[in-house]
Amino acid sequence: HAYNDSFKDNPIGSGPYKFVQWDKGQQVIAEANEDYYGDKPSIKKLTMVFLETDAAYAAVKSGDIDMATINGDLAKEKVEGTKILDIPSIETYGVEFPMVANTGKKTETGYEIGNNVTSDEAIRKAFNIAVDRQGMVDGVLNGYGSVSTTGLEKMPWLNKETVLEESDYNNIQEAKKILEDGGWKDSDNDGILEKDKTKASFKVLYTPGNYRQALGLELQKTAKELGIEITLEERTWDTILKDIHKEAVLFGWGSGDPSELYNLYYGKAANTPVEWDNAGFYDNKTVNKYIDKALNSEDEKEALPYWQKAQFDGKTGASAKGDAPYCWLVNANHVYIVSEGFDIGKPVVQPHGGRIFDNVTEWAWK
Repeated sequence: HAYNDSFKDNPIGSGPYKFVQWDKGQQVIAEANEDYYGDKPSIKKLTMVFLETDAAYAAVKSGDIDMATINGDLAKEKVEGTKILDIPSIETYGVEFPMVANTGKKTETGYEIGNNVTSDEAIRKAFNIAVDRQGMVDGVLNGYGSVSTTGLEKMPWLNKETVLEESDYNNIQEAKKILEDGGWKDSDNDGILEKDKTKASFKVLYTPGNYRQALGLELQKTAKELGIEITLEERTWDTILKDIHKEAVLFGWGSGDPSELYNLYYGKAANTPVEWDNAGFYDNKTVNKYIDKALNSEDEKEALPYWQKAQFDGKTGASAKGDAPYCWLVNANHVYIVSEGFDIGKPVVQPHGGRIFDNVTEWAWK
């Protein structure tokens, strides 16, 4: 009876906290639900303030708030009266490539499809071989994370054969050979490769925050060494959507469910109302077949081999060893600055977007 048009502004539920107040763009206030069926929270009131990272960091330093998510760079500084929480995550950043050529086709919403550079396998393979991922972990994440070459390093459905070892990447010379063998040459000596009169030049779109600009700059630097021109463009998701199928996009993903492989790599996941699912229009019939079999399996044990074969079956797959629809870069931990004496118990491993409130009933002042 309560679920109507006003529900989104006045939610009710059965969780450990009750919604009290929402000042849009500023804060949400919640108070402990005394009728909660589970463990009662010891913190009686939560005020969740919406601030940009730097402002949130300053607010913790000044004592105005007790906990904030920050990036690895800010975690370097020691702030009296605070501690740093470094929480493992499955949040992985990678560049998604448009997988088909631009022939003028458009989606039902009128968005252009395809890119004549990234649709060339040599371009995608070269990036996967050339990128210095450990350099990104050290320089961009400040060590708060790890290398990712699959987007799935911490997942039980990872096909371990698809993992690139350190000796397999950060190899500019090998990447250049892949491009040369693929027909890309700098015939006019302008520093940019071309093939069939197409310049090796494309855009990488990204949204602000969460390391994305810095990762994009590192990618741009690698591209220049290869003779590829990358133009970085910061957008909002609203403005990315119209170009999401024709330009490369720096995405963050990370789900505790293998069905994310469907969202990223299944042919029919493209051209749906969820524009960012399989935005590059990747469509490999063999991969689709394995995903179908995984989804039709009766249990996880039966499904697991199919999820793994979808990544690579020895001949093809949705990984760097196969068609390379993505160039995965890093796995970023979730870093928080917290007031001394504030204990958040044992948080769950964080997916993309975070689930810091999952164990909120364990939070307490010590």
